[in-house]
Amino acid sequence: MKLGLGFAMANVTDDNLRAAAQLGVTHAFVNHADVGDGHFEFDQLLRLRHRVEHLGLQLEGLENFPRPWWEDVLTAGPRRDEQIDGVCRSIDNMGRAGIHVLGYCFSILSVWGHWRAYDAGGGRGNAGLKSFDYSKVEQAPPHPAGPVSVDEMWERFHYFLERVIPVAESADVRLAAHQDDPPAESLRGIGRLLTSHDAMQKLLDLVPSHHNGLEFCQGTVAEMGPDRAVDAVRRFADQNKIVYVHFRNVRGAFPVFDEVFHDEGDVDMLEAMLAYKQAGFDGVMTPDHSPRVTGDAGMSLRGRGFALGYMRGLMQAAERFG
Repeated sequence: MKLGLGFAMANVTDDNLRAAAQLGVTHAFVNHADVGDGHFEFDQLLRLRHRVEHLGLQLEGLENFPRPWWEDVLTAGPRRDEQIDGVCRSIDNMGRAGIHVLGYCFSILSVWGHWRAYDAGGGRGNAGLKSFDYSKVEQAPPHPAGPVSVDEMWERFHYFLERVIPVAESADVRLAAHQDDPPAESLRGIGRLLTSHDAMQKLLDLVPSHHNGLEFCQGTVAEMGPDRAVDAVRRFADQNKIVYVHFRNVRGAFPVFDEVFHDEGDVDMLEAMLAYKQAGFDGVMTPDHSPRVTGDAGMSLRGRGFALGYMRGLMQAAERFG
């Protein structure tokens, strides 16, 4: 297993890359990479890859498109086919540039609904936490793209996958779908898709392919309850469908939960790490986001540094004893 870290495009600096390497990170993801106009441009992808790799990290993949590039794909708008063509061009250019993983979230709302953000504290030693409480957001105004049923969202997702998976296979780029966070079946009148273990399996079965997989957000899966996140690790790692992992912990489950430090949530993180190892997973794990420690800014390398060290220790334990 490999230790990774996600970088917002603005945080891809020599200092941040160097600090990540010092903390044991070997692989990087770049989020919302604005490297083109409507699609990822080949030359700009190459420059981004070289920028990351000249300090010794490997650019494992990209996460998410700039939203305007595929808004109509999600909403079934008039430019849907045109924007899917842009996605296909992005995937093809990624493969040519030697970047072989694309994480994405097929959701109009994306990750939405945290009612307490980092600056409100609330964590251990008053560390900054993100928290969710459905009772505080259920009366939020309807989304302008709604109402949209769960069934209609599945139809849109299927339409998308049938177009892009053949391109991903040709380019050798694995598509990795993030679960809906929070895992509510509907928010603001918008149906949500990947909200359960069975829904994740449904995605994989829609268009069966090695290149149709999961960005396995362990924290979001833990929020699903009552099924154990570790059971999902075994289920999907055994199928070789976990492309990479957001390895984080939560306390509670939908409809009320907190995103907490790795060592204090409901998931037994050693058991989880052993489950990945025993199932043969050998991909990249990132801490995703983590609680913010006093003095954190930008990359939050204090809070994330704790997470990375904790993960590194668990990886070594799993390698030795798993």
